[in-house]
Amino acid sequence: MPPVVHAAKAPGITTLTLDSPANRNALSADLVATLRAALADAGADPQVRAVVLTHTGTTFCAGADLKSPCDPADFLALLREIAELPKPVVARVTGHVRAGGLGLLGVCDIAAAGPQSTYAFTETHLGLAPAVISVPLLPRLDPRAAARYFLTAEAFDAAEATRIGLLTLHADDVDEGLEPVLAGLRKASPQGLAATKSLTAAAVREAVAQDGARMTELSAGLFASDEAREGITARFERRNPSWAM
Repeated sequence: MPPVVHAAKAPGITTLTLDSPANRNALSADLVATLRAALADAGADPQVRAVVLTHTGTTFCAGADLKSPCDPADFLALLREIAELPKPVVARVTGHVRAGGLGLLGVCDIAAAGPQSTYAFTETHLGLAPAVISVPLLPRLDPRAAARYFLTAEAFDAAEATRIGLLTLHADDVDEGLEPVLAGLRKASPQGLAATKSLTAAAVREAVAQDGARMTELSAGLFASDEAREGITARFERRNPSWAM
């Protein structure tokens, strides 16, 4: 099988591209494991100042692979490793982000998106909750907005994602928008970046340490529930779940 994550090196920057079109870059066990290994490699490379996380296709990440979901503990480990990586991780988004993919986006230190991107926390419509992803997201999101979008599963655009703290910036040309960001990171010292990231990501790392295990247990229990089975089955059958009104 072709790799689901591709690594490309440029001066100071390693770009990791999610490339699993068959499931819209969903969080399968394979994708999570491959991404964790690629991040570790980038973190160990003294020539790398920052990591850019991006995607092929029209979807950055569709969330959990509902046919073959990864272990919630493994996904939490991925989020922890991004938060603890001694190099900034920059998300570059040009497509849709759903459910667990928003946790991946939210744990990045800087996140930029183009005008065609859309966002939705779809878990409540499946009998689930945004449990694990709430750990890195709640320290960064506007509380009122988090409550609204977590509960309702409404879709929103890049401008709203920036307003509520999910994105750092949005631009008509995402690469043009990222130019000054990446230029600044390339000029920074490794020690300076690592020490500064330890400050800016402190609340996320603390939340992972304090709440991560409890949220993985909640996620696993919800996935095993009757309501989640109905919600996921309804999604595959393209119908409303039994509780929808």
